[in-house]
Amino acid sequence: MKKSIRAFIAFAGFLLMTAPAVNAIAPKVDCNPAIVQLGFVVAAVAITLLSKPSALTNVFCAGVEKEAWVDYIIKRFYKDNAFLQYVFKESDKVLSGRVVHIPNPGAKPQTVKNRSSFPAVAVRRADTDITYVLDEYSVDPTHVHNLEKVELSYDKLDDAYGEQLEVVTETSADDLIVKWASTTGADSAIIPTSGANAPASAPSATGTRKAASHLDIKKMRVQFNKLNVPKADRFALMTEDMYDQIFDSLSTVQQNAFFKNADIATGVLGVLYDFQIMSRSSVAVATVTTNAIKAFGTAGVTTDNEVSIFWQKNSLTFAMGEVKVFDDTDNPLYYGDIMSCALRSGGRVRRADGKGVGLLIQAA
Repeated sequence: MKKSIRAFIAFAGFLLMTAPAVNAIAPKVDCNPAIVQLGFVVAAVAITLLSKPSALTNVFCAGVEKEAWVDYIIKRFYKDNAFLQYVFKESDKVLSGRVVHIPNPGAKPQTVKNRSSFPAVAVRRADTDITYVLDEYSVDPTHVHNLEKVELSYDKLDDAYGEQLEVVTETSADDLIVKWASTTGADSAIIPTSGANAPASAPSATGTRKAASHLDIKKMRVQFNKLNVPKADRFALMTEDMYDQIFDSLSTVQQNAFFKNADIATGVLGVLYDFQIMSRSSVAVATVTTNAIKAFGTAGVTTDNEVSIFWQKNSLTFAMGEVKVFDDTDNPLYYGDIMSCALRSGGRVRRADGKGVGLLIQAA
């Protein structure tokens, strides 16, 4: 009550103090004195807020800052993993924040030429439902001493937390590729490399492996064509070593033709046998005996073989769930800010039979 009375007295005093100025200015600007008085009030409020930055800081941290962070993380995720723009996206189909359902149609109906037997027998189509769960990837909290409040500047965000964001986006993307490679089916094309012997290139591998050749990609095209996989929107994500070996296997004329379709801005290095080729430092690793794809983070062994993945755009799926930013600003124990982030993402081969997906695996 006392604060209200004091505020009223202060406001009334302000009106009395500014009254002479209002009466003098209003006739000169040909304006209603009440409007001029309102201008004085607005100016006074603005000066008060600007003189107390902590008031604005609390508003900023509670709203715009986190929204900017979330938006930045999502954009950074797609920017660092350009190949994601060439797969089927199902982020709008995530249920309960974690699960995605993919309906798979049953067997196609048969066609009869010059049907003579009636009535025709109706066959109920038995559809199947494929699901996958989104995993959570979180970055370790970061403590920055006496950090200036984050503004809507992507440069500042990248300077302060670029390394942390790079780790969480790279890790989740690496795991996603392994999920794709490990959910292939009976109709997936599995092609072994067939070039000359070359040093093993998997992280822990030793000895030699057959180098990748452009003829291996030609075989991949044949397998896709036999299964009537659409010829449009075919892509390949290759390990750096495999890409280098395939490029070296091309003639000068083939290399020039390959580069004519390059689009570096979208990550496409060139087009070879209908596949738009991209490269990445790592894709997947397979065991030597069964070509089974090793889970992400599994320790390497000397017999590991590198894997590159091929697909048609509608054959692989990706979904991103909730992206969260956590912050504890002006923490008295740390004399600064504590921030971290987490995201949910996942994916798999869309069809149960694995059609439209192929793996190029190093052969011994």
